[in-house]
This record gives sequence, C-alpha cells and structure tokens, in this order.
Amino acid sequence: MQPPWVEVGFSFPWALSRGAVLPGSRDLYLPGSGRSSASITMVGPSGNESSATYFILIGLPGLEEAQFWLAFPLCSLYLIAVLGNLTIIYIVRTEHSLHEPMYIFLCMLSGLDVLISTSSMPKMMAIFWFNSTTIQFDACLLQMFAIHSLSGMESTVLLAMAFDRYVAICHPLRHATVLTLPRVTKIGMAAVVRGVALMAPLPVFIKRLPFCSSNVLSHSYCLHQDVMKLACADIRVNIIYGLIVIISAIGMDSLLISLSYLLILKTVLGLTREAQAKAFGTCVSHVCAVFIFYVPFIGLSMVHRFDKRHDSLLPVIMANTYLLVPPVLNPIVYGVKTKEIRQRILRLFHLTTHTSHP
Repeated sequence: MQPPWVEVGFSFPWALSRGAVLPGSRDLYLPGSGRSSASITMVGPSGNESSATYFILIGLPGLEEAQFWLAFPLCSLYLIAVLGNLTIIYIVRTEHSLHEPMYIFLCMLSGLDVLISTSSMPKMMAIFWFNSTTIQFDACLLQMFAIHSLSGMESTVLLAMAFDRYVAICHPLRHATVLTLPRVTKIGMAAVVRGVALMAPLPVFIKRLPFCSSNVLSHSYCLHQDVMKLACADIRVNIIYGLIVIISAIGMDSLLISLSYLLILKTVLGLTREAQAKAFGTCVSHVCAVFIFYVPFIGLSMVHRFDKRHDSLLPVIMANTYLLVPPVLNPIVYGVKTKEIRQRILRLFHLTTHTSHP
C-alpha cells in the first residue's frame, strides 16, 4: 500500500530536479521554493479536501530554455499594442471632426484592447524572464474575471460598431438621429454592465470548488475553463453557465453582426459601383476586427473542448494568440484602412518630427 502523499502526487523537493514531473501527475516542483506545487492542496488519509491558495502558470512547455529570449518579441508586441491603441484614442479625442459614433466606438475598442493585453502580458513577462510562475488564488480569480469581462465588453462594442455601419449604409438619413452622442455613451455603459454582469458569477463558482492534488494551469494566465478542470468536485454548474455565456454573448453577438452585414450587403448591391466601393471601404476595417477577435476566441474554445492532450502546445499557442494578436492588429488595421485615422497619424508623426528637428 502506498503512503497517502504518493497517492495524491505529493512530491518531495529532494526527489525531483528542476521542472520534474511525477509520473501520472501534473504537479511540478517549484525551483528554489523548497516545496512542491501540490503542497497547497492535498487529500490526506482521511480524504479531506482543502482549498487552493495559489496556482502555477506555465510558459511554453518544451521551450523552457528559449522562453527568456521569446519574451523580447512578446514584450515588443505588447508595447506596439499599447502605443498603437493609445495613439488611436489620442487622435480621436483631439480631433473634433472624428467625434462621430464610428470613431467613438473605435476608442472604446482601443481602450479595451489596452486593458485586455495589460491584464495578462506583464505576468507572462514575469514568467518568461524571472520564472515567476506562481499566482495567488484571489489574484488568479481577479485576472480571470478581468480577461473574460473585458472580452465580453469587446464583443458588445463590435456589435455596436456593426449596428453603426448598418444604420449609416442602410438608413443614412436617420444615422444622426439614431446614434446621437448620449445614445453612444449609453451603449458604452451597457457594454460595461453587460460584461461585468455576465462574468461576475465565474469567480464565485470557482471559489466554491475544492482543489486537490494539482494546481498547475495549462496557460500563462488564468481562464475559467482552465481553472475549473483542476477542481475535484462536480463542475456541471460551471460548464452549463459557461455555455450560457458563450451562447448569449459571443454567439448572439456574432449572429447579429452577421445579420447586419447581410442587410448591408443587400443594400449595397443596389448601389452604383462607386457607391459600392465607398460603402465596402467603410466596412473593411470592422470586418477585419471582427475576424481578428472571434476566430482566436472560437479556436481557443474548440481546443479546450476537444483537445484532451495535457502535453499539447496548441492550447498555449491559441491562448497567447487570443489575447495578444487582436490588440496588436486592430490599431494597424484601422490605421491603414481608415483614411481619416491614417491622415491624422501621418500628421502627428510629421508634427513630432518637425518639432524635434527645428
């Protein structure tokens, strides 16, 4: 008969080398900590369970030696995302001619992109550069709530942008009266309330779960679908509510966005070629933003649902793509495809260059 600490995968520090894993366990020994990752939650001889106090975040499995250097391009992408989106916000705020619904929604999107990338990237940099893999339980819940709620808000803003394009193209004479500044502000507030209200139960559901034997997450940050898999209790409530959120938020939003563009396409096909080109030109940036957001999100959800291999790199790559790529690409897409934004950016850089070289 094996002792209870072996049955639960408890690993003694003197028995493991750096980064070793016990057979049949996902528990990792923490280098330099003098304790194992299983030390926070154990099932003793009596079968009692205790709650987690911290989790272990992973970097890129199999690429541990290269993580230090991989952090540099990731950090560069993070800086590009922050600077690019803050530039969009600055330009729209300072240019009164851009105080229109489309650009105000773009400001909201840029602000959310900055917050989403900031909620995850600093911790990822700490993992890659300083091997700071631990995250406290409450901090993990806070990060999880921030990532999911901000993603929900971004989905709502993308839906609002689709509605703006629909009204502007299909009902141009009513655009100024339908999407007034107070109404746009209310839509932004509704996006915040919706995102918070939908995602607030997630940390509550996680908080009630007991965790035993393993606290090693499969990403560089905390996601609800990742954390709940470590629980040693019935997680049907988490699964059902997660499905409800995906259907009512992401599913409904993507359906309404698709419907908006079907109606736009129907209207545009009846216009002249010149008018068609102009109408499609105003929609290209938003369509790109929709694909940039929804494709990685749906891909990550599918990977979590169907990829059962614990050693697979695919979920890690998809997770990093989901949070990093949209904030980087959105300002680039809008800066290149939107004439008004592009002109202001060029003017801003010209002014900066002229000021620095009198």
